[in-house]
Amino acid sequence: MSNLNLLLKGLKKGKIVAYPTESVFGIGCDPDNLQAIQKLLWLKQRPISKGLILVASSYQQLLPYIDETQLTQAQLKKIHATWPGPITWTMPSSSLVSNLLSGQFNSIAVRVSNHPTVKKICCKFGKPLISTSANLTGQKPCIKSVDIKKQFGKKIFTILDEETGNQDKPSKIFDAKTFMQLR
Repeated sequence: MSNLNLLLKGLKKGKIVAYPTESVFGIGCDPDNLQAIQKLLWLKQRPISKGLILVASSYQQLLPYIDETQLTQAQLKKIHATWPGPITWTMPSSSLVSNLLSGQFNSIAVRVSNHPTVKKICCKFGKPLISTSANLTGQKPCIKSVDIKKQFGKKIFTILDEETGNQDKPSKIFDAKTFMQLR
């Protein structure tokens, strides 16, 4: 079984997986599996209040998680002009989104990736996945698979050991309504 097939099998079973993104390795899980999300938050030692990012291969994959009726056509046009790419937007969340994903906010952070591995995972998985930097809260994000093994040991189901992109910092985050940069 290829590593990609093993990763996809793990996602479907609620496992935590690691994969390269545009800048660093990400860890993630199925955004519709609440037990997997709780496990991810525990593993990363991340407060629920912060919320998480969803990464997708297309905008259509994000539609069940956002409420685009709260955005103007001009706002949507500006967002779409930055994708695919390393820009994350906080958009109004749909009523289906758990606070495990949105944290203390009424929005959800989303990105359409241009990283070939992320695109391939999301296409084959058929939906977005949670993407948070592969590191314990407060530690440096992992840029190599060996770093993930050092920080997390065997707590990650599988690591897709491929190259990260050429971005030197995690994605910038902007508010979809105000266009203010949040990170």
